[in-house]
Amino acid sequence: MTDTGGTRHVALGVLIAATVALLAVQFGLNQPLLTPYAPQGMISFQLAATAESSQIILDSWRTVGHGWVVASLLTGLLLVVVYTTMLVRLTDYLMRDRPGVREQKEGRWVKRLFIGAGLASTVENLALMNNLNPPTDSMSLTATMMTLASYTGLLLGAAGLFLIRASRRHPLVPRGTSEP
Repeated sequence: MTDTGGTRHVALGVLIAATVALLAVQFGLNQPLLTPYAPQGMISFQLAATAESSQIILDSWRTVGHGWVVASLLTGLLLVVVYTTMLVRLTDYLMRDRPGVREQKEGRWVKRLFIGAGLASTVENLALMNNLNPPTDSMSLTATMMTLASYTGLLLGAAGLFLIRASRRHPLVPRGTSEP
């Protein structure tokens, strides 16, 4: 049995919906973590490059409890798997009518950037979990570096997809035809 284009579209749609839903959950989990010492919530913790900064942020979260922090980090791990899979599938979808060798090579690089970003984000989440009690400089710095690597991979991958699509000389689906 062959995979039809419709099945791939549905799978991509489900992945996009799951990514949006998990981002909404992450946003909700981040709200109680907004404090004067962590004005961006979890992002402040991700970018706290020292044990001292991390401890100050963790102390500011004592009133809401560390359950929110752990829930955010665990949900973040699930989000990483879903968004990485979604971005790779989206790249495949956007590359499906790009048969050129150069375009396929660029598409492979974009997928590698997204996978690299997902791996960096996974390491970052694990470093943050290890940094909960007590924080250390090495875990704080690792989390910060992996956060920056993840954001860089996502931005470069998105830019690569944009460039690949912008170089198109014809629409994804020609006028007057329907998708398979």
